[in-house]
Amino acid sequence: MNEQSPRKRPAKPYRRPKKDPVRILAFEALRAVDERDAYANLVLPPLLRKAREKEGFEPRDAALATELVYGTLRRQGTYDAIIASCVDRPLREVDPPVLDVLSLGAHQLLGTRIPPHAAVSATVELARVVLGDGRAKFVNAVLRRITAHDLDGWLEKVAPPYEDDPEAHLAVVHSHPRWIVSALWDALGGGRAGIEDLLEADNERPEVTLVARPGRATTDELMAVLGEDSALPGRWSPHAVRLAEGGEPGALEAVREGRAGVQDEGSQLVALALADVPLDGPDTRWLDGCAGPGGKAALLGALAAERGAALLASEKQPHRARLVERALAGNPGPYQVIAADGTRPPWREGSFDRVLVDVPCTGLGALRRRPEARWRRRPEDVPGFAPLQRDLLREALRAVRVGGVVGYATCSPHPAETKAVVDDVLKREGVSAEWIDARPHMQGVPALGDGPDVQLWPHLHGTDAMYLALLRRTA
Repeated sequence: MNEQSPRKRPAKPYRRPKKDPVRILAFEALRAVDERDAYANLVLPPLLRKAREKEGFEPRDAALATELVYGTLRRQGTYDAIIASCVDRPLREVDPPVLDVLSLGAHQLLGTRIPPHAAVSATVELARVVLGDGRAKFVNAVLRRITAHDLDGWLEKVAPPYEDDPEAHLAVVHSHPRWIVSALWDALGGGRAGIEDLLEADNERPEVTLVARPGRATTDELMAVLGEDSALPGRWSPHAVRLAEGGEPGALEAVREGRAGVQDEGSQLVALALADVPLDGPDTRWLDGCAGPGGKAALLGALAAERGAALLASEKQPHRARLVERALAGNPGPYQVIAADGTRPPWREGSFDRVLVDVPCTGLGALRRRPEARWRRRPEDVPGFAPLQRDLLREALRAVRVGGVVGYATCSPHPAETKAVVDDVLKREGVSAEWIDARPHMQGVPALGDGPDVQLWPHLHGTDAMYLALLRRTA
């Protein structure tokens, strides 16, 4: 009996990939961060506005896109370790757009409540749209390997044991470069629990905090407009209001008019502490020597106006000086904004009663707001900022009169950017000044350490990791 030859199955008709506007937008944002060294907090808002206008994005669509972008960036180190164990080549040999799609898929599988089958299906469809069918098959294979374990299961497989290498373990588990883990641990001190709490706080979505600028708006006004379900009072600053998740600060009339603004509570505390120090003699001229983009300057300007003092806000970069002008517009007291280099200032020595310098730094204290920064910074960046930081502090101390006060602030807890800078300037620059204990000028804020300087922490205070040293010129 002759066997019949098997029939060939008819080829499946080509199916166009389904376009998912939310995931396409998230992919575009990640590509901008990767290709152009852009920041997600600058890239995402215009993409979302365009999507609302053209794609009919609803709030839940915007919320999902935001979570996909920020969640993927925050956990990039962890996801890279997991993806590396699921591919047959070094990650550096995987095309960056493919790796971005894989990371988006990994976050949906391991960092959200999206069902695994839906996460895989949606990510493969995204790959078909943005990468093509061939590479989509690769994405599908890798994601199916990732579904073999949940996040805890994967961490047991890819993270070195804590007992063998504590810093490497924490770096993988909490998605920070190892050198940053080491630097933060040195700054924080203590054992394992504290550093784990800090690293985990860096991976949480930060609250949006508003400042009601004194004399121009009140927290009661903001709370009344927002409603009890949408806002909470600040933890420490009397001028702060915290928005509930999904709150839109730009929708508030007080924000549009500049009477209130978006400002982290730690940033508010720095300005308030400088203004709180008592002075002997005149208190009529204040300086913000590194004023861009203008949040602290606007708060200082409002505080100065209440006392009849004038503020000079100086910013080296002209485009940032324009942002300062915008932030200060409408300030009830006298103020001036100039574009000037604080290391070669145009003002005379001893011209001011109070001076703030919030110096350029690595930004390691704001990693929860700019998660991509942790992957861009390098250990050699830290000493690179040191000469500028020292020059700015030295000139700030010269700018203040004898008996006046200087606030040295930085959004980094790295020891080389904080107390080491102050100690070095006081010892080597021939400037006569003494430390002021900053802790009494942040009344009600706990866990401020031994002083005289202050270090705020995300896990202890719910703020960015702001540092403040207060100094009084003595001669």
